[in-house]
Amino acid sequence: MANIIEFSGPVLVAADDERRGLWSVDGKLTFERPATPPDRVLAGWVLPGFVDAHCHIGLGPGGAVDEETTLAQAMADRNAGTLLIRDAGSPGNTRWVQQREDLPRLIRAGRHIARSKRYLRGLGHEVEPDELVETVRKEARDGDGWVKLVGDWIDRGVGDLTASFPAGVVKEAIAAAHDEGARVTAHCFAEQTIDHMLDGGIDCIEHATGLLPRHIPRLVEQDVPIVPTLVNIATFPDIAAQAKPKFPDYAQHMTSLWERRRERVFEAYEAGVSIYAGTDAGSVIKHGRIADEMQELHDAGLPPAAVLNAATWGARAWLGTEGISEGAPADVVVCREDPRQELATVHRLSHVVLRGNVVRWE
Repeated sequence: MANIIEFSGPVLVAADDERRGLWSVDGKLTFERPATPPDRVLAGWVLPGFVDAHCHIGLGPGGAVDEETTLAQAMADRNAGTLLIRDAGSPGNTRWVQQREDLPRLIRAGRHIARSKRYLRGLGHEVEPDELVETVRKEARDGDGWVKLVGDWIDRGVGDLTASFPAGVVKEAIAAAHDEGARVTAHCFAEQTIDHMLDGGIDCIEHATGLLPRHIPRLVEQDVPIVPTLVNIATFPDIAAQAKPKFPDYAQHMTSLWERRRERVFEAYEAGVSIYAGTDAGSVIKHGRIADEMQELHDAGLPPAAVLNAATWGARAWLGTEGISEGAPADVVVCREDPRQELATVHRLSHVVLRGNVVRWE
């Protein structure tokens, strides 16, 4: 017997495409009314399930976590409406998550690739420049079409952020990933790191706190999106305070990056840079905070429709997954109010539907 859900409210196929009449039949969406009455009727504004484009399933502050903790992370994200995750680096094997029908869909990026002794211990492969290309090739084969580089980190000898790898080696590594059919993204805090990544043909920039006016035309021309992770950037003042006694230049740099975070994001948005929502959950950020990140993007100046695009329609298209269309997987969230008018409604979803099953409701 078919499992049928009727969505009786407005269906937001896109920001400017509102329809009526949507059903889930055995886990697939359809705009054609089934002959059989529905098992459930859900009222409210329907959106594609949220996308967390920078999330770390299976990662904790010290590295890989056990399956019980990984499961709790994925459930927290799911219950917040995140039904598609682009994992931005994890040291554990999380492929088992992809086999669970009750957990978000997961696109893995393999493990972070960082410079030796220049990253959080236990999180990534730590390599020297002459090892970067081959390590990238390995992770490109192990992931689901993405590789994650740590583009910069504090250099204790210098006392400030510096690039992790020479620009020429980065370019070779990105080319190697492309040869393997993978895209490359990079953790970038500092200004010059973004130059190196754009010169190298990068496919995405994470954090992008060092974004400057000179970068913006290049991001647009090269069609490189940013994932600002503003809920994580909110931790910069604490990082700066802890570092100040030993590394005052680094502390000042991190503070200045934090102070201009919203201005940079808004300038990128106005220029037409693609922006996607990501929380950076997994190490110090709790899972299930996609609505907080959406609010941060709105606070930076993005209108609600642009914020929703960053977490739903646009993000799904960028990652090559379906939104709301005939025959698409029934992965949707239901809001009490029109989120284009009242963005705060994403904090209090009435229903979360994953693979045609109502997995959370209020």
